[in-house]
Amino acid sequence: MASIFSKIISGELPAYKIAETDEFLAFLDIHPNANGHTLCIPKKEVDKIFDLDEETYIRLMSFSRKVAVAIGKAIPCKRVGLTVVGLEVPHVHVHLIPLNSMEDIRFLTKASLTAKDFEDTVKAIKAYL
Repeated sequence: MASIFSKIISGELPAYKIAETDEFLAFLDIHPNANGHTLCIPKKEVDKIFDLDEETYIRLMSFSRKVAVAIGKAIPCKRVGLTVVGLEVPHVHVHLIPLNSMEDIRFLTKASLTAKDFEDTVKAIKAYL
């Protein structure tokens, strides 16, 4: 069965897309820990990150790095954190989260953003890609 991320990739579900290549997609998390919280995923549906072949894993990290650098320039924060949990959706995904404290990465509180907030964030990050 296709994951929610595969449905985003195919266009069946909408997303606030940040960056896209033939192999990867970055989009804003719709339940973000903080403004700018972005998910980077491979377009190939693989459940666990360490099930990716080594070359794809390295390219995903390189893609994620480029997006993280842009987030760090576009969103006021002390740094951009990276985490891979993988329990929520059975499709590899890297969380890039703007951080100002350790609490920002704990997935306990969520930012409340409007559609305009998401659209403005996409524009701000894309300006640095």
